[in-house]
Amino acid sequence: MQVIKQYIEDNKQRLLDELFELLRFPSVSADPKYAPDVLNAADYVAKKLTDAGADNVEVCKTAGYPIVYGEKIIDASLPTVLVYGHYDVQPPDPLELWKTPPFEPTVRDGKIYARGACDDKGQFYMHVKAFELMMQTNTLPCNIKFMIEGEEEVGSNNLGIFVKANKERLKADVVLISDTSMISMENPSLETGLRGLSYLEVEVTGPNRDLHSGVYGGAVANPATILAKMIASLHDDDNHITIPGFYDDVTELTAAERAELNAAPYNEEEYKKDLDIAETWGEKGYTTFERTGTRPTLEVNGIWGGYIGEGAKTVLPSKANAKISMRLVPNQTSEAITKLFTDHFLKIAPPYVKVKVTPHHGGEPVVTPTDSVAYRAAQKAIAEAFGKQPIPTRGGGSIPIVALFEAELGLKTVLMGFGLDSDALHSPNEKYDIFNYYKGIETIPLFHKYFAELSK
Repeated sequence: MQVIKQYIEDNKQRLLDELFELLRFPSVSADPKYAPDVLNAADYVAKKLTDAGADNVEVCKTAGYPIVYGEKIIDASLPTVLVYGHYDVQPPDPLELWKTPPFEPTVRDGKIYARGACDDKGQFYMHVKAFELMMQTNTLPCNIKFMIEGEEEVGSNNLGIFVKANKERLKADVVLISDTSMISMENPSLETGLRGLSYLEVEVTGPNRDLHSGVYGGAVANPATILAKMIASLHDDDNHITIPGFYDDVTELTAAERAELNAAPYNEEEYKKDLDIAETWGEKGYTTFERTGTRPTLEVNGIWGGYIGEGAKTVLPSKANAKISMRLVPNQTSEAITKLFTDHFLKIAPPYVKVKVTPHHGGEPVVTPTDSVAYRAAQKAIAEAFGKQPIPTRGGGSIPIVALFEAELGLKTVLMGFGLDSDALHSPNEKYDIFNYYKGIETIPLFHKYFAELSK
């Protein structure tokens, strides 16, 4: 441990400077105008993997953005860890809500503010630097492979194709991912599961053109009003999702499982204060931990229609749209839920509008085993680095490729994230604590050490 701490201390500023360089690339995969920046970010990752000591580093082309691969095989008889991460980021909008430019990393109160600071540049880059540390101190105890992609934020559409075509190259014993969060640095935790995702877009069309709201208002259905009513009907008064069959495959937690989940430290007042809300909201009969980790949800991610510019324009819009995501729990599948939603939304559409539902992407829910060698290695690593045992939690987010790795490579995943729920992922002013960044670089070599030892 002393060797690890000393290396971080000796290279502290450089480790930070390199992350800042990575954060300056506006690698937004959802917007084609950023395409050159996404490609430049991939090249930067490849260079840093090479500099750290990786062999066979390659920027692998796909039908979309490339996947950066690198490896270090020190002994074929030793276990192999496959590290996954992504260098693409969410769009920075709305820009006016950022206190400092999203692609010019800024430190305030010990926190790095930038798009991608936590999700996932800051977190995957910890692995690159931890690998460098092990190479420079001659302490790499097992084989390591890296697969860093550029399309996670848009559904990883080409990752499955790459994985299927490269099964031999990606052979490993476990996948290690840092793209999740901990309860806090005072209460470290390990996520034991993730929700799945069904993401789609709906369009409601009324008249064949925008209309004068005075001439036609009251005689022609307003698509924005109809869309709002349709969306509102998707939850009942108990905030239960009303789509028939939506909960059919959901497995209820046992009383013991619920008690264990809710034993994690949680302060309702601090939670509300952080978000500046008067009360929490959710499905009746469940706690905040249960609602965000073990229950399925349906959320409107964006809604628009009509005139939204400056001043007034009295228009009855021709169309109204919304983007909707549903988080799924074990036993639900994205394909089945997407069909249930589509069938229901078309069914509840009144005859005076036309409705179109377009699926975007999805992913499956996963639960990771807590009795595996890899999970126990992560427990030991965190316990040594933090001085206390990690608390097992369920993650509310989705990483669709976790199920893909299990299906195609037969590999389980360890979710060893160092972010915080308060890091404003996908929001303006995304941040990542410098302490967490260094703590990750400190903890990751311990995972490799214990994984190698426990695998004997």
